[in-house]
Amino acid sequence: MKKKIALIIAFRDFRDEEYFEPKEILEKAGFEITTVSEKMGPAMGVYGGEAEINLLLSELKVHDFDAVVFVGGSGASRYFEDKSARRIVLEAVLENKVLGAICIAPTILALAGVLKNKKATAWSSNMDKSFIEILKKEGADYSTPSAVVIDGLIITANGPEAATAFAQAILDKLK
Repeated sequence: MKKKIALIIAFRDFRDEEYFEPKEILEKAGFEITTVSEKMGPAMGVYGGEAEINLLLSELKVHDFDAVVFVGGSGASRYFEDKSARRIVLEAVLENKVLGAICIAPTILALAGVLKNKKATAWSSNMDKSFIEILKKEGADYSTPSAVVIDGLIITANGPEAATAFAQAILDKLK
């Protein structure tokens, strides 16, 4: 039976590379990908990439998947306080699923309380360290900035340049 991965994206302004690169790598490795968002229809990436939504966030059942992955991009901020996103994060941890987040999406995990005392990373720039500050405030260990950080079944990555390595880390964890 094929392993299943839920890729959760914002309906508007997900980061194209952080969705399309991992999706391609994981599909080529034989995984079944379900694209999830808050609305049905064609979702639009920051750079105009379109992704067809297969499942509503509110209808996602974590036990149906081997991994749940939150994709970044500015649109991911809509999930920081989203009840369905928080439920999914908590269930993924409780059910010992691989849980991934890239770019600003690790903030979703931090705000759900699952990064306390866990090594993690998130996107930042010289002008904006706010997402790293949220991770630290929520108890995450951001002591060694790395492109991809793995702590148990939680995999975080710091942005589009890390998309391929992020996908590989998810792949390795699911093998």
